[in-house]
Amino acid sequence: MSERLRDVQTRVHSVQQLSAVITAMRGIAAARSREAQASLEGIRAYAGVVATAIGRALALQPVSRTEPPASAHGAHAVVALCAEQGFAGVFNERVLDAAMRAAGDSGQPTLYLIVGNRGASLAEERGLSIDWSGAMVARVAQAPELANRVVEALYQRMATRHVARVTVVYAIPGPTTPLDIVQRRLVPFDFNRFAPKPSAIQPLTTLAPSQLLAKLVEEYVFAELCEAATLSFAAENEARMRAMIVAHEHVEDRLGQLVAQSHQLRQEEITSEIIELAGGATARNSAPETSSALR
Repeated sequence: MSERLRDVQTRVHSVQQLSAVITAMRGIAAARSREAQASLEGIRAYAGVVATAIGRALALQPVSRTEPPASAHGAHAVVALCAEQGFAGVFNERVLDAAMRAAGDSGQPTLYLIVGNRGASLAEERGLSIDWSGAMVARVAQAPELANRVVEALYQRMATRHVARVTVVYAIPGPTTPLDIVQRRLVPFDFNRFAPKPSAIQPLTTLAPSQLLAKLVEEYVFAELCEAATLSFAAENEARMRAMIVAHEHVEDRLGQLVAQSHQLRQEEITSEIIELAGGATARNSAPETSSALR
């Protein structure tokens, strides 16, 4: 076997292995996306329970429902949920673009809280000043833990850095487009979403109505962040799945080219061997005739 043919066959084997890896990555991404979307029902049910409790608490402690004025002196914390791992196409670029627009629209000093190491690296390349960063979830079951970490970081900055506004930016799986980007305001809390629900029976409480309402608001923000992290994880894996589909198509095209090249080289090698064998047979047949003529 010629060295050139051996080299092409080695490359064919390598590309076949790469194709198998890409197929496996696509399957893992699809499974993770389905798992994340399946868990949303439970998260939203929990948020619904907290929302009902907020409605009942509002009946005990009415609050102003006018839109609070934007503070010119407070900071704007922008939480961007990016990807932890690579091979997700333009996922991080889209999320950071939206985060930067949200920061620019507010006209306030911005604190960036970046979730996802890949997103944090890209944010640094763009020259963004990252005030806090953390790892994105590797499994959907880790979403509550991530939400807790983000909540702690936010409330710490609200207490010490005079953060007056908080926006979370994340991607969701789109029904028609690969990615839809969502901006959700967490602070100031929008009480207009909850109608007071007076109860004929006075609820038993162990906290003052104002404290109870504050605790419920914290719990609802936690639920919103859980949902955002879960949706972002699903969208990240859908983006990765689509990237793997495109990569698989390119790999299959390259594999087809290499296999065709291998067949061509093998055919050329066989043709050369046939010509060589035919030449040898002709030489052997002509040798006796030459000897007879000399005699």
